[in-house]
Formats: sequence, structure tokens, C-alpha cells
Amino acid sequence: MAQPRILVVDDENDLCKLMAAALHKEGIENVETAGSVKEGWEQFQRFSPDLAIVDIMLPDGDGYDLCKMIRDVSSIPILFLSAKDDEADKILGLALGGDDYITKPFSPKEVAYRVKAQLRRAGLSSNEGDASANQRTTTVGPFSINSEETEVTKNGEGLKLTAKEVGIMACFMRNPNRILSKETLFQSVWDEDFFGGDNTLLVHIRRLREKIEDSPSTPKYITTVKGLGYRFQGK
Repeated sequence: MAQPRILVVDDENDLCKLMAAALHKEGIENVETAGSVKEGWEQFQRFSPDLAIVDIMLPDGDGYDLCKMIRDVSSIPILFLSAKDDEADKILGLALGGDDYITKPFSPKEVAYRVKAQLRRAGLSSNEGDASANQRTTTVGPFSINSEETEVTKNGEGLKLTAKEVGIMACFMRNPNRILSKETLFQSVWDEDFFGGDNTLLVHIRRLREKIEDSPSTPKYITTVKGLGYRFQGK
């Protein structure tokens, strides 16, 4: 399989170099960068990337504009970068078609990990070793997750989940039939204190149910335990 092509759009040149270096270490060599909406769109048309990492705040507009332009012609994964940690911004980014939202400051290695996760879900792989890793799975009921906790399947078919949704599923599948508090889930997936994160978690649980449940309005896999949290049942 050909090397995946990654486009990084951020006006901080040093940050672009750091991310490119982190991706190179993970075996992803084909990386191009741009510093504005205009340059990002031109690079997208020229380079035809398999995935785009887009900063929200750019000199000539915002990353949302570029995301909408890309979404008009392509369904490639888009990861947003932002110095804003506002919940409304995160929800807007996902609503516009973003697949993940990463708040600055962040670890370049974490971004590289999320990129690889998105590439796998898109059916792309950065090296041959990924294929063997994906064969080692944990199964709960109709669901399976690979050993790197980056891809989830239901009845053998890949689910199109965002990185956060995969993180939630990973936490559930490590603790089947156990009640997990909202605080536990949020801290496990977001690696942050729960304070103020209730709505964020609710939105992600709702969207996850829409993707894995046969009837999202009457869920049987992810059930709410009033006053305590959620329980994941594989049967």
C-alpha cells in the first residue's frame, strides 16, 4: 500500500516541523505543510492528502472554512488543532465534519497516534506491521477492538468512529458489564478533570449510540444507570 499523505495547516512553522518529525518517527514520511487557508486549499488540490490536520485560527480565516471547502469534495479525516478549550468550539468542529479536536498545547506524539488511528479507520496503514497488530483483538459480544485500541468492529464490520468515540469504547470494553461513572470515563478518554465536561461526554455518548446501537433511542449496549454513570453490555 502506498504511503499515506498528510497535510498539516498551521501558521506556526516550528509546530509544523515538530508534527512532521513525530509523524516521520511513526513511519509516515509523506507530509506537506501550509500556513493559511489559501495555502492549505492550494496544497490540498495539489497534494491530494489522505488526512488533514488543520489549525482553527489561521491568518486569513479559520480552519472551519477550510474544513467546509474540503468537505465539499472529499471525506478524508480532518483533525482540528486549537488553542481554545471551549466546548462550543469542539462541538462546532465535529458538526462541520471534523473527526477529532486536539487542544493546544499537546504532545506531537499524541497527534501522530491519533493520525494513525484515523488512517486505520479510513482503511489506510502507515506500515505493514499495523496489519498484524489489528489481528490481535479483544471481543465483547458483537464488538471487537484491536490491541492498540484504535479500531472497533461490530459483527466483523469496521465502525466509523472518531478517536474520542474509540477511546470511550476501549474504556467500556475493558470494563464490560460494570458501571462506569461519568468522571471515570471522562478522565480515561480526555485525560482531564471532569469539572465542566458533562455536556461533552453526553454529546459523545449520544453520537456513539447512533453508530453502534440498533435503536439509539432504546440502547441495549450502552445503558444509563441513573445517578451512577453508564454500563456497557456486549450481549
